[in-house]
Amino acid sequence: MAFPLITDPYFYAVTVPAVLLLGVSKSGFGAGFGSLAVPIMALAVSVPQAAAILMPVLLLMDILGMAAFRKDFDLKLLKFLIPCGLVGIVIGALLFKLLDPHTVAGIVGLFTLGFLAQRLLFPPRPDSAPPPKWLGALLSATAGFTSFIAHAGGPPINAYVIPLRLSPLRFTATMAYFFFVINLAKWVPYAWLGLLDVRNMATSLVLLPIAPIGVWIGVHLARRINPVLFYRLVYLGMLLTGTKLVWDALR
Repeated sequence: MAFPLITDPYFYAVTVPAVLLLGVSKSGFGAGFGSLAVPIMALAVSVPQAAAILMPVLLLMDILGMAAFRKDFDLKLLKFLIPCGLVGIVIGALLFKLLDPHTVAGIVGLFTLGFLAQRLLFPPRPDSAPPPKWLGALLSATAGFTSFIAHAGGPPINAYVIPLRLSPLRFTATMAYFFFVINLAKWVPYAWLGLLDVRNMATSLVLLPIAPIGVWIGVHLARRINPVLFYRLVYLGMLLTGTKLVWDALR
């Protein structure tokens, strides 16, 4: 009988830093760093297993993040983003067994690096218009899709939200609420696909105490950081995320 818990020390050596990084991303820098969690964990387990193990951890982080930023989110923006993101969840659930997660991750990585290059080489003017709504709908659906496949929904949604120039606090709060709904919607299809087995969930319970530490770090930073530095860190997170996802796809 298999032990109902992953006991490999190497798994925890790579997963604990990944969970901390995810916590910081969920609460303070939702723009990219968190998308590294599954690729890092994939050094020890498969991408679908890593995504399943993170489900309870994400739920706890989402709840903590929403509690910390409950007065700072943009409700009008959320009413637009969430329905589109849920469409992406449905598409991801239907195509999950047909798609190679590494291929999807590589596409997300290329998209992320392309967006970053566009922002750095052709920086927007202060008076430039916000992105069109149709693009926001498309990117929100893409975020739901990539979030379902590999918890990598940050880069697509940020390609729409970052140009809106929200304050760091409003940006972080809005992303916290968006991904709470998106991650909650993934539970039923993940169970339907057989990913939420006893071993994965038992392993996730061991990792849960780490979640509040990362969230606390992120909340502490988000309430104190200069907006210019905030978005520089956002871009750094997107660079690391895009590079890692593309590298994994090419291996």
